[in-house]
Amino acid sequence: MSGRARLALCAWAATLMTACAMLPLVDPATWILQAAFLLAVQSGVGAAARRVPLARPLTVAAQALVTLLLLTLVFARQQALAGLLPGPQAFQRFADLLRQGGDDIARYAIPAPLESDGIRLMLVGGVLVIGLLVDTLAVTFRSAAPAGLPLLALYSVAAGLSEGGTDWLWFLVAAAGYLMLLLAEGRDRLAQWGRVFGGAPRTPGGEPRGAVAPVRTGRRIGAFALGIALVVPLALPAMDGGLLDSAGTGAGDGTGGGGTISAVNPLVSLRDSLNVDENRQVLRVDTDSNDIANLYLRIVSLDDFDGTTWKPSKRHITGVPEGSFPTPVGLGPDIERTETRATISAADWYAQDWLPMPYPPSGVRVAGNWRYEPVGMTLVGDHGQNTRGLTYEVRGLNVQPTAEQLAAAPRPPGALTREYTELPDSLPEVVSRTAREVTADAVNPYEQAVKLQEYFAVNGGFEYDTQVKVGSGSEAIARFLRDKQGFCVHFSFAMAAMARSLGIPARVAVGFAPGSPQADGSVSVGLRDAHAWPEVYFEGVGWTRFEPTPTRGSTPSYTLTDTPDSSVPDPALPSRNAETEPSAAPSVSESCSAQDKKLEACASESAAAAPVSGGNGPKWYAVLAWVLAGLAVLLLPLAPMLWRLRTRSARLGAHGRGEADAGPHTLAVWQELTDTAWDVGILPQESQTPRRAAARIVRLGQLDPAAAASVHRVADAVEQALYAPRPRLTAGLAEDVRRAEAGLRAGVGRGTRLRARFAPRSTVRVVWAASAWWAASKRRVAAARPTLRRARGQQG
Repeated sequence: MSGRARLALCAWAATLMTACAMLPLVDPATWILQAAFLLAVQSGVGAAARRVPLARPLTVAAQALVTLLLLTLVFARQQALAGLLPGPQAFQRFADLLRQGGDDIARYAIPAPLESDGIRLMLVGGVLVIGLLVDTLAVTFRSAAPAGLPLLALYSVAAGLSEGGTDWLWFLVAAAGYLMLLLAEGRDRLAQWGRVFGGAPRTPGGEPRGAVAPVRTGRRIGAFALGIALVVPLALPAMDGGLLDSAGTGAGDGTGGGGTISAVNPLVSLRDSLNVDENRQVLRVDTDSNDIANLYLRIVSLDDFDGTTWKPSKRHITGVPEGSFPTPVGLGPDIERTETRATISAADWYAQDWLPMPYPPSGVRVAGNWRYEPVGMTLVGDHGQNTRGLTYEVRGLNVQPTAEQLAAAPRPPGALTREYTELPDSLPEVVSRTAREVTADAVNPYEQAVKLQEYFAVNGGFEYDTQVKVGSGSEAIARFLRDKQGFCVHFSFAMAAMARSLGIPARVAVGFAPGSPQADGSVSVGLRDAHAWPEVYFEGVGWTRFEPTPTRGSTPSYTLTDTPDSSVPDPALPSRNAETEPSAAPSVSESCSAQDKKLEACASESAAAAPVSGGNGPKWYAVLAWVLAGLAVLLLPLAPMLWRLRTRSARLGAHGRGEADAGPHTLAVWQELTDTAWDVGILPQESQTPRRAAARIVRLGQLDPAAAASVHRVADAVEQALYAPRPRLTAGLAEDVRRAEAGLRAGVGRGTRLRARFAPRSTVRVVWAASAWWAASKRRVAAARPTLRRARGQQG
């Protein structure tokens, strides 16, 4: 197999190995077989075009055309001319599929179903595009190193969407593919250069004793770099996104009763769900409750607010309790409650890792591998378990406190208050100032919470609008308070932040508002019922729902007042629209003793794990770490050039004036001259005398008389330094080398000059030096072993 054919095969394999990182995203993973076949056809066309040979641009154009024909044949055959040639209808089909794929990505949890042609086009088409880029860079233009950029882009997409325990495995597979591609290119280049490095060491009988030293060192450097790539990211801080950025999927780890869960933020596709043309049914609920208006199905709570994001906390998970769940934290015995039962059926396309349930639940019967998070009283599917097509039974408590009980609630435990009133310093002052102004005449936390709810839902002049962008950064809430337009995310986040500024424990719940009653007595919950609402904690009652979003959900009866300006919507009216897709994560602090657990008085051991709201930017050390990492990424490609500049400066720089300095300086100048010639394509031949080597450089470099004379003067100085009894310094050698270098660069094209500057061939001496150091170190260790053994024997 020729070197270029081997390189093309390695480019195909590297692309496919990197694409394997996307296997966990879709179920089943059979799409990879189709992508592998189409990628092989694409690579074969490139190999044939290069063999003709076609010009490089024509080769790339031929591969791009065949790629388009392949995608048309697979995804738009009915809309194509003669079933193969793409026309306007075929391109419209591609646009529709891409739009459908985007919608399905927002709708489905991971792993998404492969039945979606839109997702399949994104996967297969994306792999073919990346494969074309890799083949073009690595094979057509014979530059494998830059081909790592499209491979990195492909892996980054997969890594950004996935959050599984095997991410490190897919990274190793992708890195191995890239290293294989680099090795193939290196072997091809070495084959063109000839025996520059010499053969492998041989035994006295003539048999080779192993790989060439640079090859061995290259393998070790590759393994070391791979290890560094795996370890370094662990030390870099995570950068959370904006108000509603996603954070991967949440799932429990292991199969026992322990472990932790890291939640995903369900609000990423919230606005898209509210604006869908078709309000597809997500859940069907059959319940014995007569209070349909308060039938909120809660998925998760967002309890960690750092100014940049509202996010669910990372919590311990256990096995699902048999029988009844524990009494909710903070709920006292004198609060009226009734137990309701509901049978919930999820749509076949709705794959959510977290189980939508009324809050607080008192028991659940569900098939599959589910785990229980006791702080948030939520159920999360173990890896691979989700709600798609699931039917389950839930018992829930319909807690009915009175306004008097809420107004008389005692102060919450200090630990709980500290955790759920924490606000970042970067939160705009207008948030707390507005909260104080709105609640100026309130005498207790309950009245303050009601005033905040009425400010948003009734008398504050706010408008409900799902077209408003969520926004991000520390000014997001301030912007919402100024513009007074938004949807449930804005209202719930703003009210929770303002409640915290008043010292009231608050968080945000995510799930579904009450759906629409059907003729058969069931309740249909659709995409537009996705919703977010604030929850406020009152000691003796627990976490209590409020509804600040106008025209959405239902206003709790315990928040209605008799004041003249209170015109809160009728609590019996269910939601006509709602927002938020499912996500993941609980809230409330972890526990220690039984009493502390009841009071939530123990600090949470968890770390945040998802996104949402607007405020505090990253810490200074996070910015510093990312700046240093960015500088490292920028400087790494420039490392060969920087090393070469430093070496040239040292060789041609100042030197001693004694006879002892003549030899080292002259040899260093000669090596700089030969390395400069090497960088522009004149390979060194160590077996030649300096005089013959100089004549060869002059001939191949086509030097002008002045530059040629400089080269011969340096060669004469080298012979004098090597063979004269008492070598003497020769003046002007550094200037001779610079004059020869200018002549060598003037005789080559721009591409060769750029290659000589940014990727000089002579930097391979670093590999040789590392190999020599390693070999010497092994010899020293081997020589020291007998001495160590004798020393141990004497001690024994």
